This record gives sequence, structure tokens and C-alpha cells, in this order.
Amino acid sequence: MTKISDIRNLSDAELVSKKKEARQEIFNLRLQQQTGRLEKPSRLRELKRQIAHIETVATERKSGKTVAAKAETAPKAPKAKAKKAATAEK
Repeated sequence: MTKISDIRNLSDAELVSKKKEARQEIFNLRLQQQTGRLEKPSRLRELKRQIAHIETVATERKSGKTVAAKAETAPKAPKAKAKKAATAEK
């Protein structure tokens, strides 16, 4: 599975090439699916996501947007459980 960070490191020509390869593979997998020979149906979903990532990166580049890496945040404490515990103690 290809990460979007890996896709962002590709050149525009490589993006076009990867997208074309993924679409061709989807076509071949659909043919296999119709004939009942598809061994790994999840591969279709992976390829669709890969194409979506490629198109997203291409759109970002066209619009001139830069995407920063996501900042990791500490998980928030659930509020609902704290209220239930407080009411149960009363």
C-alpha cells in the first residue's frame, strides 16, 4: 500500500504514470472479477484509494497548496464516562 507521503515525493510525470498503471490494473482486476478468477478483491479498493491520493496531490500542486504533516495530539479524555462515574458515586 502506498502512503500519501510517498506519493507527494513523486514528480508530475511519475504521478501520471502511476495513475495510468493503477487504472489499467483496476481494469484487469474487474475482468478477473467478472470471470470469477479474482483472488484478492481488496486490491480493487487499495487501487481506488491510491488513485484518489494521486489526484489529491495533483490538485494540490495545481492550486499551489502545501500540506504540512499532521501534528500529533494527545488523545482527549472522554467526557461522557467522567459524568457517569460521578453520578454513580452519589
